[in-house]
Amino acid sequence: MNYFKKTSPFINLLVLFLIVNVILRIVLLFHPITQSSFAITEIIKIFSFGLLSDVLVFMVGSAFLWLYLLFLSDSKYDKPTGYIIFGSMLALLLYVTFGNTILNEYGGSAPEVAIIFISLKTMLFGLMLFLPTYRKTIRLVLYYITIFIFVLVIVQNAISEFFFWNEFGVRYNFIAVDYLVYTNTVIGNIMESYPVIPLFTGVGLITGLFTYFIVLHTKPFLNNLPSFNDKLKVLGTYVVLFVLALLTIPLMAKQEKSDNIFTNELQANGIYKFYVAFMNSELEFDKFYKTMPNDEAFAVLQKLHPGISAQSALQTINSDSTEVRKNVVLITIESLSEEFMTAYGNEKKITPFLDSLAEQSLQFTNLYAVGNRTVRGLEAVTLCLPPSAAESVVKRTDNKNKFSTGHVFKQKGYTVNYMYGGDAFFDNMQDFFGGNGYAIVDKKSFLPIEITFANIWGVCDEDMYNKAIKVMNTESSSGKPFFNHIMTVSNHRPFTYPEGKIDISGKSKSRDGGVKYTDYALKQFFKMAAQQPWFKNTVFVILADHCASSSGKTELPLDKYRIPAFIYSPGFIAPKHHNTLMSQIDLMPTLFGLLHFDYQSKFYGQDVFSSQYQPRAFVATYQDLGLIKDNVLTIISPVKQVKQFALSVETKPNVKPEFQSDYEEQPMPTLREDLVKETIAYYQTSAYLLKHKKLNQ
Repeated sequence: MNYFKKTSPFINLLVLFLIVNVILRIVLLFHPITQSSFAITEIIKIFSFGLLSDVLVFMVGSAFLWLYLLFLSDSKYDKPTGYIIFGSMLALLLYVTFGNTILNEYGGSAPEVAIIFISLKTMLFGLMLFLPTYRKTIRLVLYYITIFIFVLVIVQNAISEFFFWNEFGVRYNFIAVDYLVYTNTVIGNIMESYPVIPLFTGVGLITGLFTYFIVLHTKPFLNNLPSFNDKLKVLGTYVVLFVLALLTIPLMAKQEKSDNIFTNELQANGIYKFYVAFMNSELEFDKFYKTMPNDEAFAVLQKLHPGISAQSALQTINSDSTEVRKNVVLITIESLSEEFMTAYGNEKKITPFLDSLAEQSLQFTNLYAVGNRTVRGLEAVTLCLPPSAAESVVKRTDNKNKFSTGHVFKQKGYTVNYMYGGDAFFDNMQDFFGGNGYAIVDKKSFLPIEITFANIWGVCDEDMYNKAIKVMNTESSSGKPFFNHIMTVSNHRPFTYPEGKIDISGKSKSRDGGVKYTDYALKQFFKMAAQQPWFKNTVFVILADHCASSSGKTELPLDKYRIPAFIYSPGFIAPKHHNTLMSQIDLMPTLFGLLHFDYQSKFYGQDVFSSQYQPRAFVATYQDLGLIKDNVLTIISPVKQVKQFALSVETKPNVKPEFQSDYEEQPMPTLREDLVKETIAYYQTSAYLLKHKKLNQ
């Protein structure tokens, strides 16, 4: 079989991959950060198990190479097959270019990328079909490009693993996954930290050299393509090897159980470690962040939360008044930055209803979102915890039976729903909310007649609110109070919505249009709700899940975390501006305080009207964990780094003092150790309690 001979590109690339990884292991073994000695048995294990892991990972990773090689053929250009294929490709190109595909519905650059890719494939196939004399030359050029790409991936991955080890002393973990999320920041950091031009030039030259020798050595394969029968045989062989590799790779990973952490890391394959990090989405706090003894961390936490005792978050919340069992509707609005609202300085008047509603509500004018993803906002208002390192609890496997706001309501006899206009399978919402006792109302619950408009994210907000009204009417007839958490979707790219509702066309796909339609739909919801018998006995909590953008000049730009939040309940809660610094995790405990609930709590969030409340807020990315307190921003980061910034307001004209949200973040040369300890205590103890399942119901 040509595919397994020494002239096969598969064999040549496999050999290159193995050689590069052996060299990489040797370099990492002697790297100054690898502060460990190794027994001869450990070195044998590192290189033998490592080599086998590399072979298995390549077997899986080479699937795209096999597809390319299997489709190399001369017979597909014969008549009439070649013309049928070419005609089909042309038809697909016309459809994608002029038709209304799902790519157009989503927006962004996806349609352009698809058109360019299909155009190139069609053009190249046409050239090889109609210019048979140049077919071998064209194929050789394309073969060079293909081999170059595969070699580049191998070389670039080795270089990336070296720099990652140079910084963190481990193979890829969730920080590497995080780098894909914050691409602009990472590229900027690379540009500033390393000699980019010489580095990339070197990578290009090495890749080009390896590509030249591989192509030269494998030309016999290209000039003597296997027959169709040979391809079927080799495909069957490869499928068996592929499945075997898939099953064996996790077993190899389980052999990484040495007491010497460096042995485990060197033995591992970095690409598989990246995959595991992507799937598990966790960073071990104790390993990557500055810590203190657990007893000391919990002692600090107890000073901040006097009701807590021992190594737990359990505390008793008592009210001095009779409980009020009003219905509660929590609406988390997608990407509603404070900057969209008039009070914070926006002059476009794109939130007229929210502006009006806020002034009729208890408005929290100094509240910060914990993160910059929807799952972070959902985690904050549901679990009331500081943001966890790496991925949100919502997307983790251990995300069920947690102590949640829904659990408190259920203890009080409420029906509890999570309502989402899209498919709750997205972002693991169904698994999280369903696993924590919420009934799910999502797009799958809608009848066709209930959907007037939908895009890639789900039904428009008006349709979701119409459905919510129906559900709440049914719930109210049961005589039980209800708690319904509604998550909106319309203020999200592609920003499409029904025409004729606002003065900005949905076809413009603009952020301003998305915001204004979101505001319009909310107004329609309150118009309908006001006509329902349960309205006067209902408290409405409205806030953003996160801001529309998180990029800024600093690691945690505070203006990108400040969000609008208010509680509306005419006749029950008086309108007021509350300017005390607070976090997204405090909103629901504050609501419980307003309802005078007595309950056993495991929340880190607090009632901001309590005499024990100490103003502070949490802000974070996937790896930078921050605490705002006393006009200081403290940030703890991987590799046990700590930074502090003094905060001073940068005043915006024509904006009231309580709505000023821009801060200059000035690095502090001397750290305030008390705030460093508080920051570590908050994040370390919450990570410990989550890990040991002490925040479960």
